[in-house]
Amino acid sequence: QVQLVESGGGLVQPGGSLRLSCVASGSIRSINAMGWYRQAPRAQRELVAQITSGETTNYADSVKGRFTISRDNAKNTVYLQMSSLKPEDTAVYYCNGAIATPQRPFPQHYWGQGTQVTVSS
Repeated sequence: QVQLVESGGGLVQPGGSLRLSCVASGSIRSINAMGWYRQAPRAQRELVAQITSGETTNYADSVKGRFTISRDNAKNTVYLQMSSLKPEDTAVYYCNGAIATPQRPFPQHYWGQGTQVTVSS
């Protein structure tokens, strides 16, 4: 069984910063791409940023230059550093990982439970 657990969300003023973390645990054989998605009220879940096992990154246009995704493979952890936050960044942020296990050697997608980020004055 694989679990992804996010942390670091909260309330921040516009222009502020937050750092999200997501730790993968369980019977992990390897982790391929990891990413952060978000879902605002009454909106669809959207990709925010993604990082491959080779550390190639991809960002939504709306966060380019403000957010940075990184990973620590030794800790099975992916981070999202968010700066210059705007009210429209308010959403539940979800971690996603393409993870292979001994039971499932081809990577499957796993999701965390989500962490709330609220940007408001």
